[in-house]
Amino acid sequence: MRLLITRPLPDPVVETARAHFDVTLRESALPLSRAEIAAALRDYDLVLPTLGDAFDAAAFAEVPAPRCKLLANFGVGYNHIDVAAAKAAGVAVTNTPGAVTDATADIAMTLILMSARRAGAGERLVRSGNWQGWAPMQMLGMHVTGKVIGIVGMGRIGKAIARRAHHGFGMEVVFFNRSPVAEPGVPARQLGSLAEVMAAADVVVIAVPGGAATHHLIDAQALSAMKSTAHLVNISRGDVVEEAALIAALEAGRIAGAGLDVYEFEPKVPDALKRMENVVLLPHLGTAALEVRTAMGAMAVENLIAFAEGRVLPNAV
Repeated sequence: MRLLITRPLPDPVVETARAHFDVTLRESALPLSRAEIAAALRDYDLVLPTLGDAFDAAAFAEVPAPRCKLLANFGVGYNHIDVAAAKAAGVAVTNTPGAVTDATADIAMTLILMSARRAGAGERLVRSGNWQGWAPMQMLGMHVTGKVIGIVGMGRIGKAIARRAHHGFGMEVVFFNRSPVAEPGVPARQLGSLAEVMAAADVVVIAVPGGAATHHLIDAQALSAMKSTAHLVNISRGDVVEEAALIAALEAGRIAGAGLDVYEFEPKVPDALKRMENVVLLPHLGTAALEVRTAMGAMAVENLIAFAEGRVLPNAV
């Protein structure tokens, strides 16, 4: 079976794929163009895509009877794939949950600490050559230990963040989730609404899946419920947060700071965010560790092999 891997991946992943399929490995690290997406659907039996490869409704409208029968997504998030349109065209979709959980939770904690303790601004001060030495009232941030963390989305990643926050920093955990969570894994309170969590927390972490159901979940109204001393961290998908509303809240001082690993129009980052000293900006590092990316790739390839062998897909979406 012909397999297209849309981006360079760790060598062990590619080697395993080559042992089972006729592999075309695309060398560019950039997302597929519209023409490349059409060709992928038309010319390959299987595709291993990732973030930014827009297999949307328009793509399936252009290729209504695709040769491709499986999109084995590299990543847990799949909001770049219109799953309903894919299934209507006879194309299955899988993802890679589990492999990304701890690495993404670690980045959440990184952003919490960087934003609350002003680490980004502090590093810029040192690099600028303008630091004049330690002073008692210099660059005072928020002490994280013992504060309230509000987690929006208590799935695998949300629970992993809760464990780190509770056991590592003695934080009180409150959370919002669309359905009841019987076992959050740590002492935690599920509040009745998003607004309640936004209002209660000193740090709000967004950990929901991307997609139409969560688009602009964190809008001006949600942000208005936050404390003026609170920080917002987003490690989910960029368009879960209404970026213009976040910028307005930060500029007006309605919240204290933000830590972002994802962006609404990624890779474009608004100049307004770049200019703010109370905003930490990371280049989507959530799973950026070689062993994690290798594990993600191995999971994606296992989905491909299962399909080729006629087995149940391990991680069907």
